[in-house]
Amino acid sequence: MINQQSTINDILKRPEFSGFGEKLFPMDLQLSKALSLQELSSSLPWYSHISTERSVAVLKQLSLSAQTGQTIFYDIYTEKEKGKDPRKARTGLFFFRGEKGASTAIISAGGGFQYVAAIHDSFPHAQELSRQSCNAFALIYRSGARTGSEDLARAIAFLHEHQEQLGIDMTGYSLWGGSAGARMAAWLGNTGPGPYGEKLYPKPSAVIMQYTGLSEVTGQEPATFAAVGTSDWIADYRIMERRIQAIKSKGTPAEIRIYQGLQHGFGLGEGTKAEAWIDQALHFWQEQLA
Repeated sequence: MINQQSTINDILKRPEFSGFGEKLFPMDLQLSKALSLQELSSSLPWYSHISTERSVAVLKQLSLSAQTGQTIFYDIYTEKEKGKDPRKARTGLFFFRGEKGASTAIISAGGGFQYVAAIHDSFPHAQELSRQSCNAFALIYRSGARTGSEDLARAIAFLHEHQEQLGIDMTGYSLWGGSAGARMAAWLGNTGPGPYGEKLYPKPSAVIMQYTGLSEVTGQEPATFAAVGTSDWIADYRIMERRIQAIKSKGTPAEIRIYQGLQHGFGLGEGTKAEAWIDQALHFWQEQLA
């Protein structure tokens, strides 16, 4: 039984997570395997409003899906590629299934390009989107801005190339991200995966961003939705506010939600003023598909 007192080691020992269990946790932080899920909630640098209850719910869902025969994790690189660059073995996609043939979201967690905070910053988002019928994938990527972007590009290509097998639709897909992951979503949103060594697959229909200080606007942005807090000590909300205004000035749909008093890394914002932001972001994306 997975609960708040379950340790990382307890999770890693579960047979349904064999071969990829370590990717459920921020590997680059080199956390003690004796750490409980409750203790993990206070072990993610730069994040606020971390919900142990949500972490437990996510792991329970993934466990049940795997136990009932569903594939929940996909490698995005071949064995040959991983042999040439062993760090690529640390990547992959966790699949939170929605309805067969439904639209696809790819979510990249933050972590300052030093670690991947998926347990708080992409798994919960993917779980919520799957509950609303979307097919959602949480990306585990190599730390580093360039390598992380390359991994997101590969993920986009992988999903295009396997969409029939996976039962998903990549038409009008969306990219989501928080903090460092939001930068990746924006960069790939502007260009698509081509400049990162992949085939020229289409750009996303929408980019959904949380708490990052990205200011650049190239004029190539897809429809963009942002959610930020005014007490963010890392990424000033006014930078994102100006960026959204600049995107709108070019005739591209763009919206922002600003939450008074919220700090960096609020995730789903459960129990805060931001609790409804993901529903609003999903509606914004669906408008681009209409």
